[in-house]
Amino acid sequence: MATTVSLSCSLDTLPHHHHHHLLRRTTHCKFNQKHAYPFVIFPKSVRYTLTICSSTSPPSPSPTPPPAPPLQNPLPTSPFLSNRDLASLQNLQNFKYFQKLESGSLLIRVMKENEMDMTVGLLSESFAESMLLPGVYVTFLGFLVKQYLIERRALMPHTATLIGFFKGDGEKGDEGEVELAGTVEVSFDKLGANASPPTPTPPKNSPYICNMTVNKPLRRRGIGWHLLKASEELISQMSSSSVVYLHCRMIDAAPLNMYTKAGYSIVDTDSILILLTLQRRKHLMCKQLPVLNSPSENNVLDPIEDQS
Repeated sequence: MATTVSLSCSLDTLPHHHHHHLLRRTTHCKFNQKHAYPFVIFPKSVRYTLTICSSTSPPSPSPTPPPAPPLQNPLPTSPFLSNRDLASLQNLQNFKYFQKLESGSLLIRVMKENEMDMTVGLLSESFAESMLLPGVYVTFLGFLVKQYLIERRALMPHTATLIGFFKGDGEKGDEGEVELAGTVEVSFDKLGANASPPTPTPPKNSPYICNMTVNKPLRRRGIGWHLLKASEELISQMSSSSVVYLHCRMIDAAPLNMYTKAGYSIVDTDSILILLTLQRRKHLMCKQLPVLNSPSENNVLDPIEDQS
């Protein structure tokens, strides 16, 4: 005989734009966001359920699943992952994008589980700043962002969150400290697509780039450009589709210029009626990626990894 106790709560959020978001709870508090880079897509409904079971009968033995290939700092796995998925997880773990900048070096790779809190902090502070909210709201935003990142991480290898580390040249020949520089999210196929993407809606079976933000003290150093380039390189390795989509607000001239320079073109634009929902009008942009014939010269070992 078994008894079950189920505790559940629900949280509703309203997705907004790649660089401009409206968050809404069931208490109908609304916050308007104005920022050049960050954009978080939260699902319309997130439901958390805790089930506790107790039984007086002894548990029945179950067959032990075959062990997965050993991985260093393993990414999340599931007993239902195919061999192809396990190989894709290994590719994500091995992915590195290294770039020498004028004032230092930049390393971009897939976020590890123990780096989630620092990524949440970067996104939350950026959103609070862009929405002109007092610091007390950072905690609230952090809760939403962390739940979102946990859910997205569970969908690997169909999606991945990349983070960049910057190491300054330092003064008088001394090496600078390694610090979190930025983050960006990439989905590779339909299984990794967000359930509630912003409008205009991109094809769910195509790769999609979103949630890009750069640490404020490190902006205007080309880090956003290299986050975009690293995302494209990873998509070329992980996805069978070479057409990539992203969103950009119409009022964001700098990101629009960057995407245009990178080869993205506008394929659709929000109707003016979107303003009635308190959202900014957005462009849906896409780019045909070139065929990746060989590993990039940027995907090499570097001195930052040992200190990050």
